[in-house]
Amino acid sequence: MKENLSMDQKMKNFPLTAQIFIGLLLGALAGVLLHEFMPAGELRDQILVGGVLNVVGNGFLRAMQMLVVPLVFCSLVCGSMAVGDTKKLGKIGGKILLLYLLTTAVAISLAIGIGRMINPGLGLNLAELQPVEIAPVETVSLTDTLLGIIPKNPIEALAKGEMLQIILFALIVGVILAKLGERAEGVSNFFSQCNDIMMEMTLMVMRFAPAGVFCLIAKTFAGIGFSALGAMLKYMFAVLLALAAQCFLVYMAMLKGLTGLSPVAFLRKFFPVMGFAFSTATSNASIPLSIDTLTKKLGVAKKISSFTIPLGATINMDGTAIMQGVAVVFVAQAYGIPLAVTDYLTVIAAATLASIGTAGVPGVGLITLSMVFASIGLPVEGIGFIMGVDRLLDMARTAVNVTGDAVCTTIVASQERAVDRERFRRMTEHSDTGR
Repeated sequence: MKENLSMDQKMKNFPLTAQIFIGLLLGALAGVLLHEFMPAGELRDQILVGGVLNVVGNGFLRAMQMLVVPLVFCSLVCGSMAVGDTKKLGKIGGKILLLYLLTTAVAISLAIGIGRMINPGLGLNLAELQPVEIAPVETVSLTDTLLGIIPKNPIEALAKGEMLQIILFALIVGVILAKLGERAEGVSNFFSQCNDIMMEMTLMVMRFAPAGVFCLIAKTFAGIGFSALGAMLKYMFAVLLALAAQCFLVYMAMLKGLTGLSPVAFLRKFFPVMGFAFSTATSNASIPLSIDTLTKKLGVAKKISSFTIPLGATINMDGTAIMQGVAVVFVAQAYGIPLAVTDYLTVIAAATLASIGTAGVPGVGLITLSMVFASIGLPVEGIGFIMGVDRLLDMARTAVNVTGDAVCTTIVASQERAVDRERFRRMTEHSDTGR
């Protein structure tokens, strides 16, 4: 009887994760069947794909995006407030910021190296193809980028979703509340309660995740199938290889070397979050699940993760940087444009800076890519050729983005002695033995 109760409890602990993966697999299958066996027409394109799948899938994404600003703001206020010591907060912030920028620079360098090794654009002359026009993004100077972090109107920043400005304002509010202590207890309780409300609202929205994931994946595969990947196979392989190298080699080497924790155990526990990030292609939507997994499974103190994970969802976009690095090599080769070493160094700097403040929502990498292209004079029209397969790559790089945030958080927490190693090991043993 006790054994049965224990199994029942375990089944209740992970039902949503199982449902999400089932939704992902069934969605992929349904999408391929629609693409391959259902003739194009109003029923498939307008009613099923453009109607039902589009409304339910994007409706779920909009519901998750609805939570982003209040969730990030309240979480960061509570996170910086929980750290308490302003010096300690600055120390943790400095460490995590340095790790985020370092991993992004490594990611873009790795992507360029793999791109040059595979040469995905050789033999393809994009100049002969009908270009798809994409509006370029205006190049923003470093001075304007730095000044843009400071909000002139915090309420306007919240309304427009200016994430860097929101983060700065939230950190300032949290630090001041921690400093005032009991004198601002009412306000502190208010933000703590707001954070609890947002977490509950997130759980409520997440109940619809299996249906949302099913529709998003089905819509994607219904549009591209498998045959549409032919011409882009080398490009996709280069991006996926670089993403895999960053995720399973760079991150895991950092984790093992700087914390001594088991990379295998980390991946086993964090894999559901990676799967959810892959399904939704949005880092922001994964924030609550990442924090919860780091706290309950990996033993990372919530006062650390509630500060570093929302921050990472905004400024740590290693997967996006990898896509941009490979895309630069691909488009340059496809248009026959030679790039010098200085051009690649410019790309590394531009992609690293572009990742800061990039919204963690689907497809935004293509927008920042045009800014990277502009920095070295590549035609932004080349982006149009890779748009057809970007949805799949967007899902993969989002999983890498989220994993990078978690690894860096675990490293910083370990250095601050804020990781429960016994919980890390105990839960691994339970999952292994099936008890």
